[in-house]
Amino acid sequence: MENTSPRLWTYTPANSPVALPKQSLLFHPSELTSLDTPVNQPDSVLSGARLQEYCGAFQSAEQTVDEMLQSYDEAPMAERRPFLLLGELANPYRLQDIGIGAMPIFTSRVSELCRTYADGLDNREVNPGVHHVTLARTEGWWEKTHFGMATVPQMKQMIAWLDQGRRGTWKPVKPAEGTLHFEKGPLPSPTQENVSWDGKSEIVETAPPALTGCEIDLRTVMVAVHTQHGCYDHRGRLARCAHIGQRDFHENLFRRGSSKKWDEILEIV
Repeated sequence: MENTSPRLWTYTPANSPVALPKQSLLFHPSELTSLDTPVNQPDSVLSGARLQEYCGAFQSAEQTVDEMLQSYDEAPMAERRPFLLLGELANPYRLQDIGIGAMPIFTSRVSELCRTYADGLDNREVNPGVHHVTLARTEGWWEKTHFGMATVPQMKQMIAWLDQGRRGTWKPVKPAEGTLHFEKGPLPSPTQENVSWDGKSEIVETAPPALTGCEIDLRTVMVAVHTQHGCYDHRGRLARCAHIGQRDFHENLFRRGSSKKWDEILEIV
């Protein structure tokens, strides 16, 4: 992947948001650079300056993230904050369209929360449109996701893109539940059979795989959630991105249910 252009990254609206990075990388409008995890991993939960320092120590074959940001004349890690990249916000092809500038992206594991489809459509590029991804709780759940170390202007730019000119459709929040860890390598999510349903709530009772990285304080991580309608309500259950693809969701589920209000599916700080 070294020095690959974001424009060459795989993306089609029907399969949104895939393909997503399998490893941590530094996104730049002209190239993508894979990153290796630092040898020394902290024992404590990371936030603030300690998280910035650890993220800045990820490196390519030649330079650390801090050094690469400096060579690109981009904002240093000290001016960046963690932002959970759900859906297309983790796709390099889309980030180049948004014009986000350089941003380090890290593979991670989110637990007790899941990626699910927002109850809305983005028809700017294709008809009928793309369903973007929001966040909702599921007890016992885990899956692989991504977060970026972004500047405040970059965060505002990503949220403005999601809003499609309708301010307030998406809202930046900090989750008050769930956990987030750095994650290396593949991470299979629970299967549909692993999710039990008692008619009121869904629970995963299967034990998760062992952690592979240190923890980030999720209460300090910003994420954009869909506040206009919340997430899709599949007869009381969630339509998780790990279980159903974009096209299958739109053709076989969407408009056959209702929506769950965003503040009923996620506690925030």
